[in-house]
Amino acid sequence: MSEREVKVKFGSEENAEQVEELRPEPGNAAPEDIQVKKLSTELDDLRQTLLRRQADFENYKKRVEKERADDSRRTTARVIEGLIPIVDGFEHALAAHKESEYESYRKGFELIYKQLLENLAKLGVERLEPAGQQFDPHSHQAMDRLETSEHPDGTILEVFQPGYAFHGKVLRPALVRVAVHVSGASNTLN
Repeated sequence: MSEREVKVKFGSEENAEQVEELRPEPGNAAPEDIQVKKLSTELDDLRQTLLRRQADFENYKKRVEKERADDSRRTTARVIEGLIPIVDGFEHALAAHKESEYESYRKGFELIYKQLLENLAKLGVERLEPAGQQFDPHSHQAMDRLETSEHPDGTILEVFQPGYAFHGKVLRPALVRVAVHVSGASNTLN
């Protein structure tokens, strides 16, 4: 193997010099080939180890980023769950005081209420107002039923309390009244 071939194979003059030191005297070609193959095998093993470690590190970084995002989302969901009763309180206060002497206070409360809902929406909160939709036990909770043939079976007729979802996960189901056909009526709702 020429000096140029050694440099090309091992990538640097320093590695080539190390190979030169290990090279036996000119009459023994077989031991030289054995050492070169051994060093070549070790180099390939080191490269493979490096590639595996790099891949493991990239996977670790992705996993940590995903865990952080999930933790952030769970924490935000807990904060939002704590704010939902405050939104309900605003709605009850606004519905209760419609007298003219409360008009200036009412406007202030309406502005605060609107800002609160806008900020919750920016965080990914969706208000569930399912009136007229089909009952879904995953996002609605039936509080009452009304036997009727005017609406399709399972249609939500009235929303007692809106529900809230955060990035597709229901934080609080909507409390609803559901239409039930007289012929298909059962004694209890599931």
